[in-house]
Amino acid sequence: MLKVGDHLPGGVLREFLDVESEGCALGVNRFDIAQLVAGKRIAIFGLPGAFTPTCSAKHLPGYIDQADALRAAGIDEIWCVSVNDAYVMGAWGRENRAAGKVRMMADGSADFTKAIDLVLDRTADGLGLRSQRYSMLVSDGVVVQLNVEASGKFEVSDAATMLRQVKAA
Repeated sequence: MLKVGDHLPGGVLREFLDVESEGCALGVNRFDIAQLVAGKRIAIFGLPGAFTPTCSAKHLPGYIDQADALRAAGIDEIWCVSVNDAYVMGAWGRENRAAGKVRMMADGSADFTKAIDLVLDRTADGLGLRSQRYSMLVSDGVVVQLNVEASGKFEVSDAATMLRQVKAA
């Protein structure tokens, strides 16, 4: 499993963009992880799935609510990573008004989640492979802080914990 001091693995995440900008088209865009993290401090949180109970009621809303405080503490970007496709992540982000606060990053085939060894196998429940619930602070591609939740818990990967850790780092 990924640990503090490790570099994030290479790979691609996808993001559905509602607004076209320089270098980014409207719709699904592919982003190279190494390029995205270079020279930045990023708060990343992973969760089992878009539109699921704890993820929708607590995890994502907490980071949206704390986005300004995290930025004021030195965070350049906040990413929500889930093993969902970019269309679902885009819709979930729109519903939660995440634009400009949290980047909704899709790991549709779980490649990133497998690479960091945080896979949650929910095939018995009809959900397939998902991500464990976690948060991490990444600085220039290096993991500075990693908080992995125990199964069924939501105690250490929340936005308030991340904000305390960012301020202490």
